[in-house]
Amino acid sequence: MMNYIALKDVCTINMGQSPESSSYNEIGDGIPFFQGNADFGERYPITRVWCNKPTKVAKAEDILISVRAPIGAMNYAKEKCCIGRGVAALTPNEEKVSSEFIFWLLKGKNNELNQKGTGSTFKAIGRKVLEEIQVPEINLELQRKYASNLERIYSIIQDRQRQLEQLDKLVRARFVEMFGTLHDNENGFEVVTIERVCSLIKDGTHQTPQYTEDREKGYKFLSSKDVMSQKIDWSDIKYIPAELHEKLYATIKPQRNDILMSKNGVNYGVAAVNDTNEVFDIYVSLALLRPKETIDPVFFKCVINNPETKRQFDSSIKGIGVPNLHLGEIKKTQILLPPKKLQKEFVAFVEQVDKSKDSVQKALDEAQLLFDSLMQQYFG
Repeated sequence: MMNYIALKDVCTINMGQSPESSSYNEIGDGIPFFQGNADFGERYPITRVWCNKPTKVAKAEDILISVRAPIGAMNYAKEKCCIGRGVAALTPNEEKVSSEFIFWLLKGKNNELNQKGTGSTFKAIGRKVLEEIQVPEINLELQRKYASNLERIYSIIQDRQRQLEQLDKLVRARFVEMFGTLHDNENGFEVVTIERVCSLIKDGTHQTPQYTEDREKGYKFLSSKDVMSQKIDWSDIKYIPAELHEKLYATIKPQRNDILMSKNGVNYGVAAVNDTNEVFDIYVSLALLRPKETIDPVFFKCVINNPETKRQFDSSIKGIGVPNLHLGEIKKTQILLPPKKLQKEFVAFVEQVDKSKDSVQKALDEAQLLFDSLMQQYFG
């Protein structure tokens, strides 16, 4: 049976504290100052602000962990730095534990740490939660082996993610190459509003439904979270009872080639094509756009996901709180409408890129599955 020891017994835990605001500066006076997750990069934080009167200081190669809003993001300190109250610094006792081993252990504790967060406005964890994290008691050689295995697979995951990003950039570049932009429109394509190319624009139910665990008798129910990859992700959807489905389906019946677009929350303006004959209902966080014959659904999806369209959406968001893209703003958003033949040519290119993306995604999923399996095996 595995024995465990508390994190406080193998690491020095240094909780951050915000210094006086008068000590902040952007001219490099003092040492780098990191306030939380927003400052974190891929491995090391990105320095934007310095502090000349630090209150709490982390050392180079300390493990930095975000302890509030959101909890659990991690980096290493690249150099001596000041840490605000959104960050804790951990200095592992290298005679007892490998720093890399502790790093990956904490990565695996992300959900657990978030569940222990408290606070009405921003969830946060305190020193006690960190101190009580259980660390497996295994020898240093095995710790380093585990950390090395995880680092290698995580690197593969990151490579695959970068490949997907590059393929997305390729599609965006091809779009601009073929069609230009609304701003210059050098090809003289027709400029239309989204309303002009749709026979229906409607959002889902405004009532939060009662969900059901009965997938056999229940009906699929989609919200904005299910289109974040610019494809419909059916892997983690909710279900609603048949009676509610009948009521909602009488109001709006999603069809093949409809566009589903997120309209609420921080990731508004992300579109996906419904390329199935599935029967489902949608929440208010999604808008359904039914394209007319004048616009290809895949081309339409790419137009909506284009940064130029996103900028129009950004300018229409008003007020504070959770962003909400109103249907009226969506309808009057302008897009380019090239001839159908050119649309089809672009779609053929997108479909070829999608084949490459599917291959990369499969490799990414396999690497992620292996990574998750090892995290479970090593840390439970």
